[in-house]
Amino acid sequence: MSCEHLVCAQCAGPVVEGRCPSCRAGKAKLHHQGPGGLSPAVVVVILLALFFFSLALQHLVGG
Repeated sequence: MSCEHLVCAQCAGPVVEGRCPSCRAGKAKLHHQGPGGLSPAVVVVILLALFFFSLALQHLVGG
């Protein structure tokens, strides 16, 4: 989601411009997800790596 088309309920201006404290807080919340936000592509790559690692481990163990 982006704030390009959102309108602030407090100042009625575009959130992307950050005219008031509510706009700036909303914009910061949308654009700064923090270190915990993994993209779906990263999650898929991690799952695939774990899957292939488990296949290789099964092959090595012989089971």
